[in-house]
Amino acid sequence: MTGERPPLAMTMGDPAGIGPELALATWRDRNPSAPFFVLAAPALMNAAARRLKFAAPVIETDAAGAAAAFSKGLPVVPLESAVADNPGRPSAANAAATIESIARAVEAVRQGAARAVVTNPIAKAVLYEAGFQFPGHTEYLGELAKAWGAPAFPVMMIWSEALKVVPVTIHLPLAEAAQALTAELIVRTARVVDRDLRARFGIERPRLAVAGLNPHAGEGGAMGREEITIIAPAIVALRAEGINIVGPLPADTMFHERARAGYDVALAMYHDQGLIPAKTLAFDEGVNVTLGLPFVRTSPDHGTAFDIAGKGLANPASLIAAVRLADQLTR
Repeated sequence: MTGERPPLAMTMGDPAGIGPELALATWRDRNPSAPFFVLAAPALMNAAARRLKFAAPVIETDAAGAAAAFSKGLPVVPLESAVADNPGRPSAANAAATIESIARAVEAVRQGAARAVVTNPIAKAVLYEAGFQFPGHTEYLGELAKAWGAPAFPVMMIWSEALKVVPVTIHLPLAEAAQALTAELIVRTARVVDRDLRARFGIERPRLAVAGLNPHAGEGGAMGREEITIIAPAIVALRAEGINIVGPLPADTMFHERARAGYDVALAMYHDQGLIPAKTLAFDEGVNVTLGLPFVRTSPDHGTAFDIAGKGLANPASLIAAVRLADQLTR
């Protein structure tokens, strides 16, 4: 690549979802200038291009040739696993290809053939049916990060210009999230957030705001004691380490515009507490960023949308934002 920065490695996501057409649309619109390649089946991508009448020639290549090919067409690095082209009809038969796409994208970064991983949406239920052992993308990426030889503690951050939010507990039923919340988990998560906001986002002294678990942040113990027994002790420990952190704050008053101006990232205690405001404020532009990994990973902040797959209705804005952010974080 003669001095050029390596391209970004993009996964295809679930081939029955909107990932293939989003990749094509992102190349077509060329909104992010950073070159990328897609780990997918060339036949799948060609079929999607024909179906959607996209003027996006698919160029079969390897990672080394992707940057040079990008101006001429969408570079596709072929998978070894079989891929069925059935938009809107998810199948466990595609699970091996979906997982291979992720694993090879991470390996491309480890080998220096790519600078970052950009993932398209997967359907976890489909992968579970095929025996997938991880709750989701984030946890699987943490497992793949072991190849770097250092322990990883992956943390999911939903990023947009309007709001950055990190759920401390992620893919758990609500009844289990409260039981899983510990002071140690909050401390570990906040440390990763503080470190990566400094190192990757260039924020000299990040401001972290921590939500309470219960209504009104427990109302002094009247509506729950987790704020007193779990969250407040974690905040005290983090302040002792020099981390700029406040809380626990009532979640119902910490996401309006004036409140958001007072912090750089919000730590939510469970998935929906953070993702509802994040998706309300920036549904089309939100990006899922995994912190705590030895590589950069971004993803659109939406699902596979099987109901509209193959119809040309999917909005590529979030994937475009994910490519742009991955490029920015690896410059």
